[in-house]
Amino acid sequence: MNENKNTNSIHQNDDKANQKTNLNNKEAIDKLKSLVDEINICLFCTNLKTDDGSTCRPMGAQEVCDQGNIWFFSDVNSDKNREIKQDEDVQLFFAHPGKSSYLIVNGQAEIIIDRKKTEELWTPLVKTWFKEGKDDPNISIIKVKPSSAYYWDTDGNKMINFLKMIASVATGTNLVTAKEGTLNV
Repeated sequence: MNENKNTNSIHQNDDKANQKTNLNNKEAIDKLKSLVDEINICLFCTNLKTDDGSTCRPMGAQEVCDQGNIWFFSDVNSDKNREIKQDEDVQLFFAHPGKSSYLIVNGQAEIIIDRKKTEELWTPLVKTWFKEGKDDPNISIIKVKPSSAYYWDTDGNKMINFLKMIASVATGTNLVTAKEGTLNV
């Protein structure tokens, strides 16, 4: 057994490694919009108290509005809608491994039937799930109001960061810059 443990880390005394950046109000909403627009697809999890993973499903976010709410389309008869009616608490997991961007949102979901909002959020891709288009009687909208959110975001793309990691090992200084923090919407 080696008694000489080296406890030095390339993160030690390195302010550039992970910058804790908690954001509030408009800055938080802007960051939330940026990450959701960039990543788009999330695991949308319901039934959080008893979930074994089977109530998480991939969903595409339609938009983040100026109030910080995240909007989705859903079938009125879906298991997800039934689960939200029983418990409005949800978790959303967004991940973009290629950019090392990640976001976790905890919030309350509300099911809305609103033709005007449907029209506002509609894109041609949504017709994949709603064959009758914007007038499909099975369309509902889910609005998720975040109660808490946490993000990790690395500057640059995967290849640049890989090269920075190699240089970090060689120099003993972390050259990969990342930000993480709480989003208070």
